[in-house]
Amino acid sequence: MKEKLTVIKVGGKIVEEEATLNQLLNDFAAIEGHKVLVHGGGRSATRLATQLGIESQMVNGRRITDAETLKVVTMVYGGLVNKNMVAGLQARGVNALGLTGADMNVIRSVKRPVKEVDYGFVGDVDKVDASLLSDLIKKGVVPVMAPLTHDGEGHLLNTNADTIAGETAKALAELFDVTLVFCFEKKGVLRDEHDDDSVIDTINRTEFEQYVADGVIQGGMIPKLENSFEAIRAGVSEVVITLASAINGNGGTRIKK
Repeated sequence: MKEKLTVIKVGGKIVEEEATLNQLLNDFAAIEGHKVLVHGGGRSATRLATQLGIESQMVNGRRITDAETLKVVTMVYGGLVNKNMVAGLQARGVNALGLTGADMNVIRSVKRPVKEVDYGFVGDVDKVDASLLSDLIKKGVVPVMAPLTHDGEGHLLNTNADTIAGETAKALAELFDVTLVFCFEKKGVLRDEHDDDSVIDTINRTEFEQYVADGVIQGGMIPKLENSFEAIRAGVSEVVITLASAINGNGGTRIKK
């Protein structure tokens, strides 16, 4: 019987505003058992880049990471956001350890190949060291993972936080009974994007394809759900998409096989 492990991915305004961050850290600290926290922080990176006179370029919601932008995201993700969260969790009795993929070689990536777009220093995850993470987790350490990885040749790479959460959950699913929770600003996957209470409680692959065909699910929710089904296929027990303030509840959308 595998021990339970919860992987929580949080990003956006939630980690960047003091009130919502404090609420999140309280809720995360209250989760029982083994857990991992994966965070973003894009708005803070954009703000600091602007202050430094560096223009932020986005294509399809993804950041183009040139050499100067890489310095900014490293400072913000690996430093400011990560260490604030670690300090906040320590204050709540959670023995957190902030990690990028480069720390202990925990996530190795390859630089995204140039196709229509050159994303610059952006990494696609190649390997997650689940046994090393598992050793930490079983010693009572709670990894807090920033969206940065490395290529093993001395280069850091900006890496999508949803992807890091999904790949980490999949790697750990061989050793734990994993629930993956994606937190964002809505209550779950909605039947009607204008009605916050129209949450779809559970969704399987067939239903998902029908919702996409009918135009109910569209835009950025499609890749989020594709990632979710991929995680389920790879052995993650359950994926939940929910409000950040509801990570301890039974709300949100549960993704099933």
